[in-house]
Amino acid sequence: MISTVTTTTTTVTTAEVMTYSAIAVVALIVFLALKEILSSEAENRPSVSSFISGTNVAIVPLLLVFVSIVVYKVVSII
Repeated sequence: MISTVTTTTTTVTTAEVMTYSAIAVVALIVFLALKEILSSEAENRPSVSSFISGTNVAIVPLLLVFVSIVVYKVVSII
């Protein structure tokens, strides 16, 4: 049996990249704000403490995206 493989190419426009990067920056700000606001409750409630430590799973990749956006903007200006 011969199977054929078809590939599709997805083109991403600059406007889409800017939209996704804005969403990533807003999400980063929200996670950082939640972590800061809930840090006062962490010593009283262990579930909040585990949520705060779990937010690092989302914050670190979003922070990397933010840094790459800043680097791209700086390089494109120079």
